Amino acid sequence: MIITRFAPSPTGHLHPGHAYSALFAYRAAKEVGGKFLLRIEDIDPVRCKPEFIADLMEDLRWLGIEWEEPARLQSEHLADYQAALAQLREMGLLYPCFCTRAQVAAEAAAAGHAPHATDGPLYPGTCRDLSPVEREKRMAEGPAVWRLDMKSACARVGALTWHDRGKGEVEAHPEIFGDVVLARKDVPTSYHLSVTVDDALQGVSLVTRGEDLFRVTDIHRLLQALLGYETPAYHHHKLLMNANGQRYAKRDKAVTLRALREAGRTPEEVRGIAGF
Repeated sequence: MIITRFAPSPTGHLHPGHAYSALFAYRAAKEVGGKFLLRIEDIDPVRCKPEFIADLMEDLRWLGIEWEEPARLQSEHLADYQAALAQLREMGLLYPCFCTRAQVAAEAAAAGHAPHATDGPLYPGTCRDLSPVEREKRMAEGPAVWRLDMKSACARVGALTWHDRGKGEVEAHPEIFGDVVLARKDVPTSYHLSVTVDDALQGVSLVTRGEDLFRVTDIHRLLQALLGYETPAYHHHKLLMNANGQRYAKRDKAVTLRALREAGRTPEEVRGIAGF
């Protein structure tokens, strides 16, 4: 059975781009008698707001989208991510990092690394080779993020591939992202870890999401191999653009689904705007 999911972050109201992504996943499941899940990616304690959760659920139902209950809130399942971290730690693949964002950028520039099309400069591995004594000392001084030792992780699993419904078999090259962060200082997980764990625990068999996330799937494929998870199929769809050829964004409050509703637009009209 095909199981898909829509996984928004409650940091603002949904816009037509979200509607496109939700309807894409919903149709992919329902046209073959599958299941559609809703997951709320609310691990950011600063930007995520409870009121947006209720609003986005209301907007989705207004569009005619129903999901298998209950929706999964990541903030209620931190123990699942901690368990995955513990597994990776036991494998000797995690290390604490005490560098600030500014330090990472400065050290990467000094090492001659150009910025990558990821989350910023490639981390130069400053904290990877700290002695156990130095690590303990710094851990006592304050919190750290936890990074994946990418070289060791890749060596452990060897060559990997994953399948995209639009582009076929894809060779994974997670090493281009360097030692990615898997747990933050303020919450025991990161996007890469939580999305991989959630898809596995929820039995998601087809991950549909925007093409802007195509390349980071390499990281998720690596984590699946390390943690012993099944690998779902993927379909990275186009990004919906506005009349000016720009991606829809939450900061543009004039075109949120809520604003369109208040302006008198019908669900059918909004589905049309989203290409459905």
